[in-house]
Amino acid sequence: MTVTAVSPDAKTGDVYTRRWVAEAILDLVGYTIDKPLERCRIVEPAVGDGSFLRPILDRLLTCALGRGVPLTALGPAVRCWDIDEEKVGQCRLLVTAALVEAGADLNDARHVASDWVRVGDYLLHEAAAADFVVGNPPYIRWDDLGAERAARYRDACTTIRGRGDIYLGFWERALASLRPGGRVGFICADRWMRNSYGADLRSMVGDGFDVETVWSMHDVDAFEEKVSAYPAITVIGRATGRQPVVVTTTSEFAERGAAQAARFTLGRNLQGSGVGWKGHRLDRWYTGRGLWPSGTPETLAALDALSGFPTLEDAGCTVGIGLATGCDARFVVDHPVDVEPDRLLPLVKGGDLNGSLHWNGHYLVNPWAPDGKLVNLNAYPRLRRWLNVPEVRARFVANRQPASWYRTIDKVIAGLAETPKLLIADMRPRLSPYLDHGGLYPHHNLYWVTSEIWDLNVLGGLLLSDIAATFVEAYCVRMHGGTLRLQAQYLRTIRVPQPGDIAPDDAAALADAFIHRDRTQATAAARKAYLL
Repeated sequence: MTVTAVSPDAKTGDVYTRRWVAEAILDLVGYTIDKPLERCRIVEPAVGDGSFLRPILDRLLTCALGRGVPLTALGPAVRCWDIDEEKVGQCRLLVTAALVEAGADLNDARHVASDWVRVGDYLLHEAAAADFVVGNPPYIRWDDLGAERAARYRDACTTIRGRGDIYLGFWERALASLRPGGRVGFICADRWMRNSYGADLRSMVGDGFDVETVWSMHDVDAFEEKVSAYPAITVIGRATGRQPVVVTTTSEFAERGAAQAARFTLGRNLQGSGVGWKGHRLDRWYTGRGLWPSGTPETLAALDALSGFPTLEDAGCTVGIGLATGCDARFVVDHPVDVEPDRLLPLVKGGDLNGSLHWNGHYLVNPWAPDGKLVNLNAYPRLRRWLNVPEVRARFVANRQPASWYRTIDKVIAGLAETPKLLIADMRPRLSPYLDHGGLYPHHNLYWVTSEIWDLNVLGGLLLSDIAATFVEAYCVRMHGGTLRLQAQYLRTIRVPQPGDIAPDDAAALADAFIHRDRTQATAAARKAYLL
């Protein structure tokens, strides 16, 4: 992949794929020398340094030479794109040298190389029909695109929603270009499967395509340099009918393990394992716009068995995330400061949840009135002095709304501090709820659950159980070291019984387990509550 400048002020960066990863993807999509590759077309949307082009070239030339196909006839067999002219030139030289070595005339080789490797933006050119599309799509933050380029991408690619990354567009264009039976094989971030911005792409995949392979490779050394992209190798075909295979990997996964995992993926066994990997063959994949879970067949079967229960919100709960300020250095303090006393709101942070809830004395310097509007600073001169500093004035939210320069990014929700609520910290290895009886406002690294109909100790017991963890872990992104990267949308996938359907003894056991932080007891009681 080449992540290159798309406007004068865009950030740049190059991230290249290791050869063994490219070889594995070519195997998984079926671009192998036992097939007449000279009669197929393979496309690489962002050729970069030729990480995929090199093995493509080796395989194609092996087929052509073995079958006596003239090298001059290979022009339609490959299409590679990149917006970086220098990289295109280097890849053309690579192709030319390989063709000449294989016996082609120099001029003929240059002509084929120019036909294969082209300067252009894959998202903005009409994609040629393809049998295979492979690569490592660019991963560029939306804010780094520039307004003009971002607008053109949105016009060209309907699946790029909100601030979703442009790799969504590469998936969309690649899938749309496939001939019947064709396949796309990309290594890129898998978050589109489990985030709201991927909804349109998930819907597209469910309409005429088959998810064949997902190799989760978050901790794998898959690139020539260290990056935190949480990638997966994903293969999706047009009406191929192949059963989906899910492979989970560890940091030990490399070339040897990839060869083993590829043989398993392309075989018929239901389960397999090897150096740094475990694999499972599933009966089906998911359709529609909803989040796609991941896990073993047993995990996915458990989720299916619980699908008849209501979600948290359907069962009378409200789920939200704590407040983001845009300048914690000024809005969040660890002791009372020189503002009017009613402008200090006790704030609970993730560090306050550690085996028990213990408030460490932080406050939010609160610019919001109970009616949801900003307070009038003329009535709060000390608050004005405290907030009227460059770091508050220079924030994006302040520049966007100059008259409201002293606002926090999020509003303070009236009454939330006083309301009893379950608090769940982000970036933890396990889902761990804690009860605030009222009086604290949650910071942005906390999620909260409130309800007017639940005994929150009983609900806390359900959320402490391994059953609730199964839901979250099936959807949630796990960061390096196994840390859960929570989002409110993942918590909303949890399904629970209606509170009135839980037997009194089971409810009492859940509440007791929650109070005593006993996950084993909580899981046993939850199994009874779910009638498992």
